[in-house]
Amino acid sequence: MDAFLNGEFVSVGQATVPINDRGLMYGDGLFETMRVYNGKAFRMAQHLERMVRGSEFLKIPLPFTPKQLQHFTEELIERNQMPDSVLRVTLTRGPGDRGYTPKSEAKPTLAMTLHPAPPLDPENPPQWSLITSSFRIPASDPLASFKTLNKLTSVMARIEAEARNADEALLTNTNGEVAETAGANLFWVYRDKICTTPTGRGVLPGITRAVVLEICQILNFETNKRVIKPESLKNSEAIFLTQSTLGVVVINSLDGEPTGQSPLVDQIYRAYCEMLVKP
Repeated sequence: MDAFLNGEFVSVGQATVPINDRGLMYGDGLFETMRVYNGKAFRMAQHLERMVRGSEFLKIPLPFTPKQLQHFTEELIERNQMPDSVLRVTLTRGPGDRGYTPKSEAKPTLAMTLHPAPPLDPENPPQWSLITSSFRIPASDPLASFKTLNKLTSVMARIEAEARNADEALLTNTNGEVAETAGANLFWVYRDKICTTPTGRGVLPGITRAVVLEICQILNFETNKRVIKPESLKNSEAIFLTQSTLGVVVINSLDGEPTGQSPLVDQIYRAYCEMLVKP
């Protein structure tokens, strides 16, 4: 299998970075994950727009334009014959000396890899169990707007979930409000409204989250961006997650208790699958 690294296509085994790469040493970088279907990365323009904003915020110059990255992605998919896959784009500040202060002459590292994609069935959305993690995220953190490489909170939350035989972990913020999960945005249904936590509460403005809000407009579903405490979440009619790899994931239990189900979520999932397969 081939990977893309700093302008070249090389085998995954040869795609190496220096041991002093700041992404390795400090998590100094960004990444984006996209679903590839029929040879096209879904909503790639929006993903790359977020990466551009993140690179500007972190002051890491993006070594290629979004248009160039789109071209390289198409070639990578063709080389690997993986028209249905998951694409990861990783940007780091590049190699540098030990110490937190980056040097201006650092040359960024940009890598792209493809991974097998889980199958999607429009009639049967994936279902996960969810537990509430003991880890919290800052309620007001400007870095939450971007997918940085520093994901230790998510890693530890997933370890908690696995120890409790659950699929995913719910993260609250330092205000005690529901924020998101270790690897997804959170939605819930309350009185037939599709609700989600507003950004600015430690929540990543997810691309699939935006797609689902767009779908709700198309389907004339009422939406509400609001804060909620974990105890109130348990009273919702249904809970679901959004993320790039699986799209929409239905939650069937929270902290060991069964959760409700809603036909609205099934309609949203089917609409997402239809949107994904459009040329």
